[in-house]
Amino acid sequence: MDIQSIKNRFGIIGNAPSLNHALHVAAQVANTDLSVLIVGESGVGKEAFSQIIHALSARKHNPFIAVNCGAIPEGTIDSELFGHEKGAFTGAVDSRKGYFETVSGGTIFLDEIGEMPLGTQARLLRVLETGEFIRVGSSKVQKTDVRVIAATNRELLEFTQKGKFREDLYYRLSTVPIRVPALRDRKEDIPLLFRKFAVDFAERYKTAPVQLEEDARQLLINYSWPGNVRELKNIAEQISVLAGDKSISALELKRFLPEQANNRLPMLIGNSQGSGGHEFNSEREILYKLFFDMKKDVTELKKMFVEILQNPGEAAAAAAYTKESLLREYPSPVEYTAPATVLPSPATYVQPAAATSVLMPHTHDEIHEHEEVEESLNIMDKEKELILKALKKHKGKRKDAAADLGISERTLYRKLKEYDINE
Repeated sequence: MDIQSIKNRFGIIGNAPSLNHALHVAAQVANTDLSVLIVGESGVGKEAFSQIIHALSARKHNPFIAVNCGAIPEGTIDSELFGHEKGAFTGAVDSRKGYFETVSGGTIFLDEIGEMPLGTQARLLRVLETGEFIRVGSSKVQKTDVRVIAATNRELLEFTQKGKFREDLYYRLSTVPIRVPALRDRKEDIPLLFRKFAVDFAERYKTAPVQLEEDARQLLINYSWPGNVRELKNIAEQISVLAGDKSISALELKRFLPEQANNRLPMLIGNSQGSGGHEFNSEREILYKLFFDMKKDVTELKKMFVEILQNPGEAAAAAAYTKESLLREYPSPVEYTAPATVLPSPATYVQPAAATSVLMPHTHDEIHEHEEVEESLNIMDKEKELILKALKKHKGKRKDAAADLGISERTLYRKLKEYDINE
């Protein structure tokens, strides 16, 4: 079957070379029993490729099932895929067949394979290599004849290097990799897809299809489409329902395109929540902000200290200003009193040079001989140092240390393993 026939049969729209290549590979591999790994961003239509491969294979009259590995809880995914025996765990009131047993002879599509737990990955590898599996709570080996097609929006090779995905399973799954292009990489297909969606929604809602003016068409093409085809379809439906005029200008189109999605630059901090809180994308980003703030504070303290040494007559004014600033930032019922021995009053400095030498011997020499040592800004070193301090503070109690660090206990265990910390 040629590429155009496949597009007509499965409703694939577009003429981009990268899309045609992906379809060509899918058609070539369909008649084999090889495992296929479909790679692409969320919303590009990876499941459609799995259906194409199944429909063009010798298994087309047998069952096909799509399983989202990221949507099944870690504690039940083994039971879902491989089945369980009665009494295998709490709530297992009866025996149950898993997907690999019920779909034997057909095709199983494992979406978001990168979210699969490591223990389940070992079971899946055994199925791929020998066709054997064992139900949860059983010791009987069973056979199955299932073709596995997997999909991911992650870079699994990077996951293998981080220990989050089995390397042997990665190479076993990616016998034939198919990379589905992102929508922004096939810009010539964007107007075609929009027109198809607009016509479909016009028929559904009994209205005239919307038309794009040239400036709106260029805006649509140049938009980054982080949600890919799925996002384009949603935008087309919104415009079909909400647009007052069926001829859409760029100004009108901007009302439907999220502004924040146009900026694809990396961000340190996530979107703001409420009046002042921030949602952080990961613990590492929290640490980045923490370390940058600490370095800024230390630099300011160094600068203030040197200024006081160089202008001792201004020490009292600096102390008063610092006290007032601290009380504003950290209000406390306890009155703050600056120690007289640290910052003397201006009357003490009748002879500044002598007073300085009494309060801080050898200060003059130390200022001239001071050599600033650049502190390490390696995020991994700082992260490890914080973990060690937290464990020491809580006497090795990992649960308390994790709470103090603001991370989950599971994340702490992973960090301990990553940094080879034996506390």
